[in-house]
Amino acid sequence: MTSGQTPLNSLTTLSPKETQALESAGFVTVADLLAHFPKRYEDRRQFDAFPTLPTGKPVCLHGGVIDAGTKGFGKTRFYEAVIMDGSGGVFGSGKITCRWFNMPFMSKVIAAGQQVIAYGKVKEQGGRLIIDHPEIEVIREDEEEAIHLNRIVPIYRNISGINQRRLRETIHTLLQTTDPESLTFPYPVSETNRTADLFETHFPTSAESGKAARRRFALEAFFTIQLNVVWQRTRYLSHNGRVLGKKTTLLKAFYENLPFDLTGAQKRSIKEIIADMRLPRPMNRLIQGDVGSGKTFVALASMLLAIDSGADAALMAPTQILAEQHFLTFRKWLEPLGVNLVLRTANKREESIAAHGPTIFIGTHALLYDETLFTDLGLVVIDEQHKFGVAQRTDLIRQGTLPDVLVMTATPIPRSLTMTIYGDLDVSLLDEKPAGRGKIITALRNKPKQQDITDFVKAQLAEGRQAYLVYPLVEESDSVKAESATEAFPKWQKRLGAEHVGLIHGKLRPEEKDAVMEDFRSGKTKALVATTVIEVGVDVPNANLMILHHAERFGLAQIHQLRGRIGRGEHKSYCVLVTDTKLPEAIEKLTVLERTSDGFEIAEADLRLRGPGDILGTAQSGLTDLRFADFITDTELIRQARSLADQVFKDDPDLSGLHANLRPFISESTAPQGAH
Repeated sequence: MTSGQTPLNSLTTLSPKETQALESAGFVTVADLLAHFPKRYEDRRQFDAFPTLPTGKPVCLHGGVIDAGTKGFGKTRFYEAVIMDGSGGVFGSGKITCRWFNMPFMSKVIAAGQQVIAYGKVKEQGGRLIIDHPEIEVIREDEEEAIHLNRIVPIYRNISGINQRRLRETIHTLLQTTDPESLTFPYPVSETNRTADLFETHFPTSAESGKAARRRFALEAFFTIQLNVVWQRTRYLSHNGRVLGKKTTLLKAFYENLPFDLTGAQKRSIKEIIADMRLPRPMNRLIQGDVGSGKTFVALASMLLAIDSGADAALMAPTQILAEQHFLTFRKWLEPLGVNLVLRTANKREESIAAHGPTIFIGTHALLYDETLFTDLGLVVIDEQHKFGVAQRTDLIRQGTLPDVLVMTATPIPRSLTMTIYGDLDVSLLDEKPAGRGKIITALRNKPKQQDITDFVKAQLAEGRQAYLVYPLVEESDSVKAESATEAFPKWQKRLGAEHVGLIHGKLRPEEKDAVMEDFRSGKTKALVATTVIEVGVDVPNANLMILHHAERFGLAQIHQLRGRIGRGEHKSYCVLVTDTKLPEAIEKLTVLERTSDGFEIAEADLRLRGPGDILGTAQSGLTDLRFADFITDTELIRQARSLADQVFKDDPDLSGLHANLRPFISESTAPQGAH
């Protein structure tokens, strides 16, 4: 028998070309390849019926190729195969056209007369039902079909140079010929037989047994993540930090100057921050709050505590617009207090210096590149932290000597993700909104008349309000059929009057963005044609209307963030989601926003629909290679993984004794942030 550590290039069952393809994809040993779990399964005991209408979800079809060939000319050439359902129906056999663009090699893969299995979403175009770029597999009569047909079949992520069929056969053979003792996991997370679970994960006998087996390996993966989370947390807390926040003179003066009262959630969060800052260890806290919950004032209060303790404080934001918005807000409240305030972005430097001494610095990534900026950095605040990579956050923190760290996000994160990604942080939750905010009414409109939209916008502007007109693209695109902001801009100028309409997008120079935003803030322009560049950092209380065009092209959380740009004043606000989609899942997604303004409910739905990688971005370590994203909403599983990890460190705090075999699972990147 082979061992899990047997190199793939020593197997006689694989050709040198296949071995090279696997090694290029990162698979060196037998164990590596057996840990390449299926991305999904196809129940080939019963295929989907050939549809007669477009489908919102992918379908798995079995049929014969009746015609195939290259179509189109020049850049628009594509390979096309027409598949017919052999079983027929009341009105005869169904047909589906499969197309592949810029993939001329498909002519060597698919030909008339073959039996194939195709998987993909069906759309309607030119009176035909079409699947673009389907996953496809040719069924060969002269080969052993036991693992390819008439069972639940694993479908793997593509590996260049080795097709699905060959990969499936290779893994099936290795499962039967590899010594089970060489495929163990160094910690017993489950009492079930790991080898049996491994076989069932790849080749399930039923959907239920396959999911149960996958859950075991998901637990192993989450256990590994939680080991790193607990390791980082315990090491971080073991460092001697500085004691800040004992003096509250500035904080009290700030409270007294406010013309409104902070919410209970804001006060509770500030108390938690004060308690953290007064401990002789570094604070490591996450402020999690929905759009408009008042995180900025919590950040400002914490920075005043640092200033009162004689230390500098820095706030890093992901965009210049957001950094400048914070600067304007802070300057308004800090000038009466005589606190030094400095703005640093790649294109802008501004200062409000009242006296020598501690300073609040606000900026973008530019804060990372001026090593002489800080005298004594005691508090670091990272806003919209998921937009930064781990290394960027660490670079700023290391400019101080174990400073207190506060990270903030306006993207509500499901409880399960918080436990996975931010398990090393203490969490403060802002679950109330400040008083005096207008109600936001959200409405979904499918194929509305342009005149109706224009009339509604004009009516709001006539009442003295302002509007955002948001588009998914900056410029026209050959590949995406959606109107862009630059295309729409002159049309809106014509509808509303050129002097009333501004245009902002990510390709404008910083000084142009500044000018556009200043005109909108001051009310000089009444409507702003924009892209998602306004997603964060734009605060214009008089703006009460947002028309979101091609709404199906935005993520749920992204729309929720955009919607947070309105409803910031006292007026009733309106968010209109405009779409022309027929896809059921897109309509389902948008009706979630119509139904609720609860960011956490929206986050759960977004997680369910898109998975964690898309929600948090690839900058978050530990998620980009997570093979069990379908279990990320399983809070109980993650709690179990955390409990196991806690027990490991309780028994062996340094992983140097009883559990020394787990030490290789600790990533070097989980060294305490701020340590020198």
